[in-house]
Formats: sequence, C-alpha cells, structure tokens
Amino acid sequence: MKDTYKTLAGPSEGIFKDKGSKFIAYAFPVTGEEKVKTILEEIRKEHHKARHHCYAWRIGTGEISYRANDDGEPSSTAGKPILGQLLSHELTNTLVVVVRYFGGTLLGVSGLINAYKNATAEAIRKNKILVKKIETTFEIRFPYPLLNEVMQIIKSENINTVFTDFRESCLIRFTVRKGEAKRIESIFTRLFGVDIKKITG
Repeated sequence: MKDTYKTLAGPSEGIFKDKGSKFIAYAFPVTGEEKVKTILEEIRKEHHKARHHCYAWRIGTGEISYRANDDGEPSSTAGKPILGQLLSHELTNTLVVVVRYFGGTLLGVSGLINAYKNATAEAIRKNKILVKKIETTFEIRFPYPLLNEVMQIIKSENINTVFTDFRESCLIRFTVRKGEAKRIESIFTRLFGVDIKKITG
C-alpha cells in the first residue's frame, strides 16, 4: 500500500520567454480549494495587466482531485501542460499559476504548450520536492487502570500522540503511517477494555 505522497516545500517561481511573451510560473503547496482561490485572487491583483492567468492544481492523497484552466488561451494549450508537469513529477497538494504577458507575436498551439510546460518545469526545478507520509488518525478510550498498558504500547510502537485526556475515562488521539494502521488497530482491538475508532485516513 502506498502511504507517501510528493508535494512542494514552499512557494517558487519560474520564468520562460518566447518571441516577446513572458510566462511567469508561481508554484505553491496547497491543501484545499479555498487556499487556491485566495492565491489566484492575489496573483490576479498583482498581475492585473497580464493577458492570461492560467493554472492547474492537484489536491488529495488517497482520492486526488484536480483542475486545469486555460483562462482564454486556446483549449488545452495552458492548463493541460501545467497539469502534465504536476503529473510527471507525481506532485499533489500543489498549485501552479502561470501569468502571461503577451509580446505581440502569436506563438501557435505548439509554442504555447511548450511555453506553459517550460515555465512550470522551471518553477518546480527551483523548488524542493518533499516526500510526506500519509497518516491515519485514531482515537482510543479506555478506563484509567489500563493507562500503563496502553502507554507501553504507544512507547514501544513509537506512536505519535496528538491529544491526551487522562481522567477516570482516558482518551488518546494518535497518528500512524497508513501502511501500519491495520496492524496498530489490531493491537488495541485485542486489548480488552479499549475502544478504538478511526478518525481520518
């Protein structure tokens, strides 16, 4: 089971020029469509004199959603080559916006595809690609007398706890790598008195 994904470390920029036209690519790590909208608005404001603001994004780790937008360029000459670079680098949770300033000379379909592809490739090249773990979050509830036994498992399995509440009835939320989720879940399921529930992943 694949339990890692690739994304960008931070924002970056790439520039490609052809026959007077300037293509400025902006690459960003993103985790949701709201962030995409915010970034697009900011770039459109900053480059309000530009002819086109084309983009593509991929979001998600299990089921991946995506979108490509030509923003007035001929169909599939801008958004598709941008998306193609995200796919060839296996990137997700990533947005690339390419701003075009028209130089007065038409580039044709192949010229446009080449320009948007190269601007995007340059922005990715100047970034750092991170390989991140896909994690599953669990919540366990159990009576206080079981605390030592539960904590021993957490320590021996090197489990990352994100929330604890130790009262008469204890609650722990923790994350584990997706590939380890079933094994860890079965350990706690076998422990009498522990109720385990998957929260995410």
